[in-house]
Amino acid sequence: MGVSGRHISLTGCLLVVSVIIGCGQSGSVRPSLPPSATDLILLGSTALCERKPEFLAKHPLADPKPNAWGSGKELVIAEAHSASRSDESYFFDEDGVLVGALFTFPRGLNLSPYSVLRDTLSRLKPSLEFYLNVSQLETAGNMEASAIFETGDEKSTTQYLVTGSQDRPILLQASFTIDPYVRLFSPYRREFLERLRTPKGGTSGQRIESQGSEDKEPFVSLQQFARGQAAQLAYCGEKNYDIAADAYQKAIATGFSNKVWLAEAHHKLGLSWAAQSQFDKAKAEILRSLTIRPNIPEVLNNLGAVHMKLGERDAALNVFERAVTLRPNYAMARYNLAEAFEETNPKRAVAEYETFLALVEGIPEEEARAAHAEERVKALKR
Repeated sequence: MGVSGRHISLTGCLLVVSVIIGCGQSGSVRPSLPPSATDLILLGSTALCERKPEFLAKHPLADPKPNAWGSGKELVIAEAHSASRSDESYFFDEDGVLVGALFTFPRGLNLSPYSVLRDTLSRLKPSLEFYLNVSQLETAGNMEASAIFETGDEKSTTQYLVTGSQDRPILLQASFTIDPYVRLFSPYRREFLERLRTPKGGTSGQRIESQGSEDKEPFVSLQQFARGQAAQLAYCGEKNYDIAADAYQKAIATGFSNKVWLAEAHHKLGLSWAAQSQFDKAKAEILRSLTIRPNIPEVLNNLGAVHMKLGERDAALNVFERAVTLRPNYAMARYNLAEAFEETNPKRAVAEYETFLALVEGIPEEEARAAHAEERVKALKR
């Protein structure tokens, strides 16, 4: 977790829908999601994080002329050739990694035969409910009450767009994605709803211009930020800080109008440089982040860790102090502050270690660090 002894919150703050959430002492923690069991197997022949050559070897009928998808590509398997009897779309980032998939059923898929999935859906609360016009839906009317249900596991999210009654649910779309890309794979995105309203070769349904979400930030910037997160946090194998740094730089260059996104992109770029021991570059990017949003405890803590690597102890103490002033229960910053004070103020170091120990008591993830803190308290009190 640390960079040569100084503890940096690598996950920092996870950006979701233009708001930083989940900023904790050990980075972002995904809330527990309901069960995701299903007997409707849509991703059976492939898996998220698969490389494009392996995918094409399994799916020779995939469209040989992929559609552009920001800086990546979308490969399509038409309903007539798909095992799921849906329009299947597979989305690859610019590195050729499968980061998301969308299954669209323009006429709807009756879920009555799928008792396991129906049970899963019954346990979920809708994340969004709305009326939707579907031009080819095989029901008496085509203006239907619809809902999106979300579930998943530690690293991925599944979303179902369902219409019909509780006794006879009809699946319209299902999306699968690794978590950094969740924002880009909501079935409520306008471009995905349009695939239901105007299926290829079908008659257009009634348009409702206000329906469907659209990005206020440039799509490629959001996509590159997600690519950076996936590489930095090892969503598809090992951490790759070269890709992360490249992605965050491209996200910044494309431009964010929202200062939260821009500040966090600079912050995450700084962490990528720090992980590669390029500490001067890391400091510059983290300072840019703080210029945009000055008082973010995680960013201050990470700046302090970089200062320590550069031998700038006084500067590090200053920003660690600011971090714990802003958030007194910020355990990681307390720990870093204790380490920084050991040589110059052992009594203060003991006090900070003891505060840290009180904050992390009973937290399994902090057991190793807590044991080290206890050892340091004993040594400093001698």
